Amino acid sequence: MLPLVFAAVAALLFAQAVVRLRRRGRADLAGWDRVALFAVGLAVTLFALVGPLDRLADSKLLSAHMTQHVLIGDMGPALMILALRGPLLVFLLPAPVLAPLARNAGVRSVLGTLLRPRVAFSLWAANLAIWHVPYLYDLALAHQNLHDFEHLCWTFCGILVWTLLVDPGSHRRLTVGGRVALAAMMFAAGQILTDVLVFSFTPLYPYYHGAYGLSALADQQVSGIVMMAEQLLTLGICVALLLRPRWRPGARLAAA
Repeated sequence: MLPLVFAAVAALLFAQAVVRLRRRGRADLAGWDRVALFAVGLAVTLFALVGPLDRLADSKLLSAHMTQHVLIGDMGPALMILALRGPLLVFLLPAPVLAPLARNAGVRSVLGTLLRPRVAFSLWAANLAIWHVPYLYDLALAHQNLHDFEHLCWTFCGILVWTLLVDPGSHRRLTVGGRVALAAMMFAAGQILTDVLVFSFTPLYPYYHGAYGLSALADQQVSGIVMMAEQLLTLGICVALLLRPRWRPGARLAAA
């Protein structure tokens, strides 16, 4: 129920941002391509948290749980932040909400700290490592509140690093080279986990015993492959776009 509430709020905020920007005569910065990107990102996140995939992740397949994590912590945030680049980001919050936040020095300081590249990557990497410790992984499955907190951590850390990679507000916290390096570091960190999952000789997560013809070990290996494939897709596309001249800082599309 909670994911549906958050999704509804996010959809309403995005819709009013699109309407406000279009009323100002900037339909070019709030086109249907942005709407489609945001809708797909939101749909990907909901697909991961509500429905058959969630039930499989909770009870049968480690690979389903890994798919959940990469969708809510990587693909979903990437698509939604890509949709919000430019003025849409500013219009996402209504003026009565945005103005007090913008004037609050404490809020600005916290956001500025969280979006420092070293801090954001460290939080993302720590989240990746901590939540894949077998004891914590199984503990989260046994306690719904902890499981919800785990999913919140994945989404939050994903938003941080993808904000730096996409740079929706054109804050230039990283150069293009820095953003490519961040993507490479994320892939390298993910590969460490992938190697552990794929090349271990015994199952690491007691909660999962395999299903649908997959042994526990085979399911674990599929989990590693799922993570590697998703990172290759999202981070690979990100790097390819960053290396295109029109996506470099100062280019019209990047500013938009």
